Amino acid sequence: MNKALLTQMYKNKDLRNRLIVVFSILAVYSLLSHVPVPVPDTAKLHSFLLRLFQSNPLLGFANLFTGGALSNFSILLMGLGPYINASIIIQLLTQVVPQLEALKKEGEAGQQKINYYTRLLTLPLAIIQSIAMVVLARTLSQQIAGVDLIGNPNIYQWVLMCTAITGGSMLLMWLGEIVTDRGIGNGISILILAGIVSNLPTQLAQQFSLAQADSTKIFSLAFFAIVAAAVVLFVVLLNEGQRNIPISYARRIAGDSRYGGVDTHLPIRLITAGVIPIIFALAFLSLPGFLGQIFANAKTVWLAQGATWLKTVFQPNHTVYTVTYFLLVVGFTYFYTAVVFKPDEIAEDLQKQGGFIPGIRPGKETSRYLKKIITRLTLFGSVALGLLAIFPFILQGVLKSSSVLSIGGTGLLIIVAVIIETLKKIESKALMATYEQY
Repeated sequence: MNKALLTQMYKNKDLRNRLIVVFSILAVYSLLSHVPVPVPDTAKLHSFLLRLFQSNPLLGFANLFTGGALSNFSILLMGLGPYINASIIIQLLTQVVPQLEALKKEGEAGQQKINYYTRLLTLPLAIIQSIAMVVLARTLSQQIAGVDLIGNPNIYQWVLMCTAITGGSMLLMWLGEIVTDRGIGNGISILILAGIVSNLPTQLAQQFSLAQADSTKIFSLAFFAIVAAAVVLFVVLLNEGQRNIPISYARRIAGDSRYGGVDTHLPIRLITAGVIPIIFALAFLSLPGFLGQIFANAKTVWLAQGATWLKTVFQPNHTVYTVTYFLLVVGFTYFYTAVVFKPDEIAEDLQKQGGFIPGIRPGKETSRYLKKIITRLTLFGSVALGLLAIFPFILQGVLKSSSVLSIGGTGLLIIVAVIIETLKKIESKALMATYEQY
């Protein structure tokens, strides 16, 4: 983004207002993340959860994506989890339910209807998850602290707590949609980014404090900084990688005028799905560990044993967790690419506009060619994305250091990808505002 575009962004009222909306929503998000759920003793519960998340890598990993709302037992403790889960379910149903598939083909109006169904599904999921979160907090406090820090609530207190948590999740979804509609960029991605970034200063300060107290840790801190820089560079290259398919348009004559005869290209990104597979995979991975915590003390023997196994193997430092994470990222990359990239529709549109790929017949041959290209690109991109996602766990196993989880990997991937995407949209808005002057 050059200086001229920054100047234009500042001078243009619409762009300025959009940026104000984004920063205002982020400020509201930061405030809401410190609004506690009504419990008898908020301070004791917060102190207990903070110690628990610092000692448990899985919970600390989940706390990273809520901006500390989990450890604060805030009304935003579920983050955007219910909305993300609802989006996954609706997108899966779109592939198998003819009515939803027909809606998707209706363009903007159909997409608005699908978004409406996603919001409706988010509500029951948020209610179920809010009840589960309160049960989990009670179970953990009884197992570890030996006391129910929720305070043995009656039915009215249950309703109050679950309503507050559900309302916080729905409010966060609404704030994300405001950013998407009236701000710049994808609101959901920006709020996830804000949650991660809000914890980074504290984590970096802790690492510097440890380095000051122990001079031997300075070298490891410098090594992590170099690794983080290398990961950022790799993410940028991976995010920006694309293959340009040459497209030619046949020359047409209408009266005395000639049309077409233009050579251009069709860009196909290496990772068409962007950062969505990571978010989807994390949403799925949180379920087994959560169920393990809930049913660990079940009276049924086989259920308690199964829950203990889930709780053990779905820790970020376990091989099963790492392998499952990798496979989910690869699978969701293929799935989401199939959702957003439609070779048949692209081939049909090219044929209608008189465009063709040199050496490839229009129509079905073009569609098959595009499918082959996107399959090859997605294979490499999904594997690279999966390896990047599990890289912190591999590094942790090699170096025997848990600090890797809180500094790099998935957090850096989401940060870089969302920042690049948002900057591109800001640049395109600024360019459009420049063109409108002439």
